[in-house]
Amino acid sequence: MNSVLLRLFVSAAVCLFGTLSVAAENTAHVTSLMKKDLPNYPGKEGLMISVEYGPGGSDPIHKHDANAFVYVLEGSIVMQVKGEKEVTLSPGETFYEGPSDIHLVSRNASKTKPAKFIVVLLKNKGAPVVMPVK
Repeated sequence: MNSVLLRLFVSAAVCLFGTLSVAAENTAHVTSLMKKDLPNYPGKEGLMISVEYGPGGSDPIHKHDANAFVYVLEGSIVMQVKGEKEVTLSPGETFYEGPSDIHLVSRNASKTKPAKFIVVLLKNKGAPVVMPVK
């Protein structure tokens, strides 16, 4: 399994099973905070995760078949979905990713300081959290 697929698999597993540090050159620490069925929206669930990028950390190109809401807690992150401009977000700023968006850039803006953010995903119940895009 190549390193990109391995990292995506580990990130998805973390979302389902709890906290785990991903051992790679660009370390991401993902913690599952809450998973909840949404009774007013049959077949849907909400998932809240905390993501921490070490200095220079990033994720490979991917998508979520979900509405993803990002809130930055610490440091700065760079985000970009296909067709949109790259943006740098600081604490208190937000980012949205739709179900059909391809997430081209997701990385720590700093090579020396960590960055931490919360992601809330509204998705189909049981659907994968992360899907690799080639």
